[in-house]
Amino acid sequence: MRVGFIGLGVQGKYLAINLVRAGYDVAVYDVRGEPLRELAAEGAKIAHSNREVGEHAEVIEICVVDDRQVEEVIAGADGVLKGAKPGSTVVIHSTVHPATIARMDELCRKQNVEVVDAPVSGSEAGAKNRTMCYMVGASPEAFARCHPLFSTSGSNIFHVGGVGSGIRAKLAHQVIICINMLSAFEGMKLGTRAGVSADALEKVVHAGGAQSLVADNWQKFNPGRASAGIFYKDLRIAIEFAHELGISIPGAALTQQMIEQVLRLDR
Repeated sequence: MRVGFIGLGVQGKYLAINLVRAGYDVAVYDVRGEPLRELAAEGAKIAHSNREVGEHAEVIEICVVDDRQVEEVIAGADGVLKGAKPGSTVVIHSTVHPATIARMDELCRKQNVEVVDAPVSGSEAGAKNRTMCYMVGASPEAFARCHPLFSTSGSNIFHVGGVGSGIRAKLAHQVIICINMLSAFEGMKLGTRAGVSADALEKVVHAGGAQSLVADNWQKFNPGRASAGIFYKDLRIAIEFAHELGISIPGAALTQQMIEQVLRLDR
């Protein structure tokens, strides 16, 4: 299978490397030269545009930052759809608004190109260690087609429904993990300021009902400023989508406003 990968950032670079190391014929593109050189050293083919990736690949995976970039990569003047062949598949790994997935699906279907939304969780460490979690919205046929590609980086690959279901699951996931971070931040701050050692507190929380992956690793949990921006963006999308559904998620809104403090960036 000929595969394309666009967006070689913190996660995307290692997802693409894993595809190359698994033996796939991979063409990659990014606006930055450094990750392209790294992928070339691994044996990937280097494309010079999104269109070239579309011309090369049967399955094109996209892992860029936001809605604007997803739309530009797929439907821009030199986008994937300018080169993609009928019957090919576009996989969107980015966390974007569900409406963006729907628009891209509509555009792609006009050219007989199938869309799969497959946001991921695990960050750089998960991509490096091949322990990513994939939340996949796709037809059964497209899920089966893409599963071997996802398994090069993922240990948990879930088919959660049709196109658009993956991003809905990811937004729910982000709300839960971000509010979990807020609770760990406040609880650990209370305990340590009251004189309980962080080591002892982590053991207590791990053994009790407050246990979580975030709390278990709180002392070394420090994803950095770039991650704060990503979490802020993801929560913005989740809050907007919740409003469209007619529901209120005030905990997510509070966490969004506190995200830099939660991630220990302004203390």
